[in-house]
Parts: sequence; C-alpha cells; structure tokens
Amino acid sequence: MHNCRPDGDRWAVVTVAGPGPAGTQVGIQRLDSTTVRIPPYLRGFASVFDVVDHWDTVGDLLRTQDPDDGELLTDAPVRLPLTYPRKVLCSGPNFRDHLAEMGQTGLGDTWRGYFFFKPPTTSLTGPTDPVLVGATYREDRIDWEGELAAVMGRGGRDIAPRDALGHVAGYMVGNDISLRGPHHRDTPAAPFVWDWVASKAADMSLPIGPGLVPAWQVPDPQQLRIRTWVNGELKQDGTTADMVLDVATLIAHASALLTLEPGDVILTGTPAGVGAARGAFLSPGDVVDVEIDGVGRLHNSIRLRRGP
Repeated sequence: MHNCRPDGDRWAVVTVAGPGPAGTQVGIQRLDSTTVRIPPYLRGFASVFDVVDHWDTVGDLLRTQDPDDGELLTDAPVRLPLTYPRKVLCSGPNFRDHLAEMGQTGLGDTWRGYFFFKPPTTSLTGPTDPVLVGATYREDRIDWEGELAAVMGRGGRDIAPRDALGHVAGYMVGNDISLRGPHHRDTPAAPFVWDWVASKAADMSLPIGPGLVPAWQVPDPQQLRIRTWVNGELKQDGTTADMVLDVATLIAHASALLTLEPGDVILTGTPAGVGAARGAFLSPGDVVDVEIDGVGRLHNSIRLRRGP
C-alpha cells in the first residue's frame, strides 16, 4: 500500500481530556505515540470540531506544526474528536467487493452517490469508548463497517470533483455500525419497506477518530488500506482503490444535494467482509478494531445497555 510517509512521522489533531467547562482540549499526537503536545495557538479550542470550524486560519498554522513542539501532556486520554459536526453523511454501496458479497453485480456508469444521515449528537462516540446495545441485540443483528471518513474544512455547494479534495480538512477512521434486523419491514407500501433510521441511526452507532490527520499528509485517499477485526479475527481487508466513486466524486455528489459546511463528515463506504454477508453479528463482550494505514485505529467493545 502507498503511504506518503511512515506512520511514525504522521500526526493527528486530537481531542483529549482537559480543563475548562467542556472538560476537553485540543492537541497534536503522533500516530505511533500516546503523548500529546498542545501548541499555543490550539489553546482555547475544546474539540477538533472547533478547529475545523476555523480551518481557514488554523489549517495554515498546522501546516508549519512540528509534532514535537508545544506543552507536553503525558496523561491525556483521547476523546471523541468531533463534538459536534452539523451533518454526518454516509455513502451507501461504494466498494466493488462489498457489492459483490451482497449479490450486486454493478452500478453502471451513471451511478450517483447514495447517501443517508446519522444524527451527530447521539450516534457519534469516541475511538475507544464502549458501544452500548440493547437487550434485543440478537434480533437487531448488529454489524460492523470499517470506513474512511472525510472531514470538511471548507464548505460549499455544487463543488466540482477537481476542486473537492481542496475542501477536505483531513481524514479519520469510522465504523458505521448497522442494525440489519429492523432495516427491512414487512409492509404493503413499497416506499416504506426500508427503515434507514432504525438501521443506521442508533445511539453510539458511529465510533470515529482517533483524530484528524490533515489532508496534506494523505496525498492520495484512494490508496489506503482498511482492516476490521472482531475479537482479533480479521474480517475486512480492503483498499480505498476499490471504491466505485472516489472521495472527490462523493463530495461533489453530496454538494449537489445540499450545502456542505466546515466540520461535516462524509463516510465513504465499506469494503467486503461485513457480518451480513456471512450471517455473523456483534454481541455484548465482542471487541471491534478498525484500522486505516496512516490514519489511525479504533478499538471499541460492545456492551449491554443497562436500564432505560
């Protein structure tokens, strides 16, 4: 797989535990390190979302950042980076090998991006936080979907594909956890057969992070390896080169539907290896890891939600 530099030389903007009313602060962390540095210009920001919301100013400062400069924090747990973006858009079928495993042969040359929403304030959860599921988890058929997330630094409407990557602040790892059980309803009215809210909008259904790797550290988002493990067993091992629509085209198609804003997240689809294709689903006690080379790793346990 192509990487522009070794992971040890890459760094991310992260939200970590800290003082202040929000209880969080923003720093810089190398991808191979547990330590965090806080440059003076990042003081006062409570989350990575605050940074990308001021990307035209802060992005220029980050371009000159030495990850070894700034106040050192030795005990700074990484939190949910984006609290909270205005929109989270997820791309539907967008990997050729995933389409094949789900019985779809092709989408044709006129295919346009297919999107659905996740509610940012309740579906997003941190890169190491437990994912709480209900007592109906067996019927819910909870699935994993490791994905690359593009975070907008500049908004816009009707963005041309050739300009789209210039609107991206950076990239994160995402896991589009899906409830396959309630997705299809046995109803006589065809438009209401598919329940996307029940399937995709559950609380804590989108672990994301661990931080924002600036776009200039990922010169080709179509050359990234995505892997997902469940309890240490490799389930997904794909590459963004297998996307039907590349990241730039997805952004262009999304901006043709609605106005994109700084901090908006676009999930770009998942490769083959999801649970639905093999009849295997998540249960309390399972642990899911999603890693994208040069972008980071998520590590989330599945736990049973207690009480209301």
